[in-house]
Amino acid sequence: MRRLRVNGILRQSEKALRDLDLLKVIQSEIRYERSHDRFKNYPVGFYPRDFVVDWDFPASQDVVLRRRCESGEEVAVSALLGPVRDAEGSFPRDILMKVCIKKPGLDPILRFDGGVSGKDYKRLEFNIHSACYLPSPTSLNLSAYRGPSFIKLDPNLQDALKEYLQAKGIGEDLTYFLVLHLHIKEQSQYVSWLRKLEALVSKDN
Repeated sequence: MRRLRVNGILRQSEKALRDLDLLKVIQSEIRYERSHDRFKNYPVGFYPRDFVVDWDFPASQDVVLRRRCESGEEVAVSALLGPVRDAEGSFPRDILMKVCIKKPGLDPILRFDGGVSGKDYKRLEFNIHSACYLPSPTSLNLSAYRGPSFIKLDPNLQDALKEYLQAKGIGEDLTYFLVLHLHIKEQSQYVSWLRKLEALVSKDN
């Protein structure tokens, strides 16, 4: 009986040591993230002209912005970070975007799927992947024809659609904001996740 009790104590001690090692690593990572502000040299805190933030829940990965044009058209933009391209999580990552445009008094919506990419923050480019017509905001008919792939469109039509989006505010101010905001948001979420791990692991120590 005494041997069983001793073995139980040893197992508990080994578990406590493993938890303590894990706790030290977690706390080291938190200190690193707090002391290395990788975005301190970037223009943080600005918002794109004429857009307002409609949704930016701290626990969600996306952000939604809206604007109303002088013509009365409503523009909604949703965006989130794309997948990590390498083990180092280089900056900037691609941004995945949806842009919806609705004319006043009409149900149909013109929706663009696209993204922002670039080798560095000063050379970002917005690309359209597809453009589709939706009969209404609640249209969920996945089998309906929504148009060809954007790259299959006539080049003149591609350029005209890009200029159309630029006129609706989909320009440099917006893309710079989205790239910085979403990266900063993810960094904050990562630190919050680390703190939850720290609290969980430290409960038994």
